[in-house]
Amino acid sequence: MSKGLLIVLSGPSGVGKGTVCTALRPKMPKLIYSVSATTRSPRLGEEDGVNYFFKTKEQFADMIATDQLLEYAEYVGNFYGTPRDFVERTLDSGKDIILEIEVQGALKVKEKFPEGIFVFLLPPSMDELKDRIRGRGTEHPDIINHRMSVAEDEINLMRHYDYAVVNDEIDLACKRIESIITAEHCKIK
Repeated sequence: MSKGLLIVLSGPSGVGKGTVCTALRPKMPKLIYSVSATTRSPRLGEEDGVNYFFKTKEQFADMIATDQLLEYAEYVGNFYGTPRDFVERTLDSGKDIILEIEVQGALKVKEKFPEGIFVFLLPPSMDELKDRIRGRGTEHPDIINHRMSVAEDEINLMRHYDYAVVNDEIDLACKRIESIITAEHCKIK
């Protein structure tokens, strides 16, 4: 049995990573979705163990200390991380897994798993990105401005990725990601 593919999808906050991953699920039912741990509060409709593993800062610190995370990063005052064991077991079983993570975390994963497939999700424009973040209705204007500044810095790191996909239309973005995964499975290694 060959190892599965590790697909890392990242991009600026508000670009639609979660929306694209949700839309990919019915199109690629065999693709395993990695659930990240975070110290941020749940948004309306989010469930523990489904969208994220919601942890206190103390619980998260324990996960770091006991090497239970493949990567972790602080982003806008909260911590995010990928539980190591789940990812490794999934890959070893021959199944593909997708990580939906922030850019800082993706670059850390690339150091440990350079054979992964790294996909950078882009907004159609910076104005559209700002509108999406505002549209959530959960962010203070100061946080929105900070997220936009961080987004500009993150877009400059796109050169470290294998692929770039513009999220102008969700279905089209999904088709592009499906094509990338199909092509990676056809590679002669």
